[in-house]
Amino acid sequence: MTTLSTTRGGRRAAGASARRPRRHSQRAHQTRTAYLFLTPAVLILAVFVLWPMIDALRLSFTDDSIFGPPGWVGLDNYTALASDANFTGALGHTLYYAVVTTPVSVAIALALAVLLNRRIPGRSFFRAVIFLPFVVSLAVVAIAWTFLFDPQLGFVTHHLAQIGLRTGNGIRDPHWAMIGIMAVGIWRNVGFFMVMFLAGLQSIPREVYEAATVDGAGAWRRFRNVTWPLLSNTTMFVAIIATIFSFQAFDQVYVMTNGGPYFKTETLLMYIYRTGFTNYKMGYASAISWVLVAIILVLSLGQLAYFSRRTVKY
Repeated sequence: MTTLSTTRGGRRAAGASARRPRRHSQRAHQTRTAYLFLTPAVLILAVFVLWPMIDALRLSFTDDSIFGPPGWVGLDNYTALASDANFTGALGHTLYYAVVTTPVSVAIALALAVLLNRRIPGRSFFRAVIFLPFVVSLAVVAIAWTFLFDPQLGFVTHHLAQIGLRTGNGIRDPHWAMIGIMAVGIWRNVGFFMVMFLAGLQSIPREVYEAATVDGAGAWRRFRNVTWPLLSNTTMFVAIIATIFSFQAFDQVYVMTNGGPYFKTETLLMYIYRTGFTNYKMGYASAISWVLVAIILVLSLGQLAYFSRRTVKY
C-alpha cells in the first residue's frame, strides 16, 4: 500500500514538474509575442516623438538658424527669456486662456454628462452632436467661426447685438478677440470631456444610488454626496487633459487671428511658431518649447498630487 501511494505521488510530482516548463514556455511565448506587437509602436514613438524632443533639447543650447552653422550658447537662450517681453506676453495670454477654458470646459462637460446619462429621448443623437466638433478638423471649423464672429455679417455678433452686447470689431477687436478664441476652444473640447465623464458615470454602481434614494437623498444630494466624490478619478484625468489642451492652443488662434490684433491672442505655441518658422531662430524656439514642456509637466504633477488625495475607491 505504501509502495502504491509512493508511486502515485511520484507520478503527480513528475506531472507537475512537466507542466511547469510547459507553462513557463507558454509565458515566454506570450511575452515575445507582446514585444513583437509593441515594437512598431515603440519605434514610431522613438523616431517621431522621442528623438525630436531630444534634438530640440540640443538645439535649445545653440543659436541654430538658417543663416549659418549653429554655435553652442549654453543657457543664453533660457536667460534671454526673462527679459523677452514677447515671451512674457505670450505666456500671460496662454495662462489666461488656460485659467478660463479649463474649469469652464470641465464644468460644462460634467453638466452635459449628468444630463445625458439619464434616459431621455434622443440622448444618443445629442451625445453624437456634442462630440462631433472634437473629431472635425479645428482648422476647418475655425474658418467657419471666423465668419460667425464677423462684425457685419456674423450670426453670433448679430444676436449678441440683439441682446444689447456690442462686440465692436468682432475677433479683430483687441477686447473681444481672446474671448472668441476661448469660446471656440471650449466648444471644441467639451464633447470629448463629456464622453470621459459619461464613462465615469456608467462605472458607478447602481446600488449606491439606490441606497442614497432609500435614505431620502434628492437629486442634488445624490450628486453632491455620491456622484461627485465617485467621479474624482475621472475628474483628475479630465482636468489634466484639459490643462494640457489649453496650453496647446494653436489651430484656432492661427486661423482666426494669427496672434492678433496687436498680439493680444498670441499664445506660447504661436510665439514658438513665429520665432522658429518666421524669424528662423530655431535654437531660441526650442528653448521656449522646453519651457512650455516644463510648465505643463509641473502643472500636471500638481494636479495629480491634488486629486490623488481625493480619489475614491469603490
